[in-house]
Amino acid sequence: MPVRAEVRIAIYLGQRVSMSIDLAVVPVAGLGTRLLPLTKSQPKEMLAVGRKPVAQYVTEELANSGIRRLLFITGPGKASIENHFDIDGELIAYLRRTGREEELAELDFVHQEEMLYFYTRQRRQLGLGHAVLCAEPLVGDQAFVVALGDSMIGRHAQSDIVKRMIAAFERDKRPEEERMVVAFEEVPREEVCRYGIAIPESSGQEFRLRGLIEKPSVEEAPSNLAVAARYVFSPGIFRYLEATKPGRGGEIQLTDAMDAMIKAGATAIGIKLSAEEKRFDIGNFESYFESFLEFALADERHGTALRKRAREILKEFGE
Repeated sequence: MPVRAEVRIAIYLGQRVSMSIDLAVVPVAGLGTRLLPLTKSQPKEMLAVGRKPVAQYVTEELANSGIRRLLFITGPGKASIENHFDIDGELIAYLRRTGREEELAELDFVHQEEMLYFYTRQRRQLGLGHAVLCAEPLVGDQAFVVALGDSMIGRHAQSDIVKRMIAAFERDKRPEEERMVVAFEEVPREEVCRYGIAIPESSGQEFRLRGLIEKPSVEEAPSNLAVAARYVFSPGIFRYLEATKPGRGGEIQLTDAMDAMIKAGATAIGIKLSAEEKRFDIGNFESYFESFLEFALADERHGTALRKRAREILKEFGE
């Protein structure tokens, strides 16, 4: 890409282009070691769940909530993510030439003109907090969404959680106020040690946050509300990420920076996922298999036949 084009992109990303938040940072730099050997040569974010890769579901969810600029934080071996969202003129011409209009229609979202895709690298694996920090030079002084690239919200991206979070972020906002909105899901008490957990000030679907704790023990967990892979931040979060020391696993934890920001007086709001907004996490084989199975069984084109076959298979296993 010519230098001037890169400069234009940096300028475009670094300034507000609309009154509402329309920029999302999507970290996709993780190694996916819990899914080896499946992820040895393929990013976990590009694994198929039903008929689409995970990254496309995440992007569709964000687009449905008004996001028009996506900044992917990538790493080694992630080129297929960039390729997926590129416009493949040769493929389009081939599908048109051979009359494959149905297959061509499947590319409509990937190639839609109103979405802008940008990429930068996390050159060292120092955790989620560091991945978000890598976005600072391009995000600049604007508020932004963070959506984890390995977690889908709502079956087939049918969720408006990000739209609700942006509305909460912008409600009663004062100039220069440091602010965040975080999505949460209720998890079984025995699983709190796997997540960042809320220290809530109140109850309800929307509540104020007093703090967060990263992967607490069952005994020390202040609630069973786990961070659900979606955030809205004012740009002040970067200052706290820069000051955050490596935590568990030698990584810079986003949760630690958020907790420090809250304790320094930032307004922090939590919003629970609704009952229909299940989080699908592909972090390990069990959750990946469950996600694929649910999406496939609910597929509008193939689901009916697959559900019939699944019942037959279960009988073969004596279930």
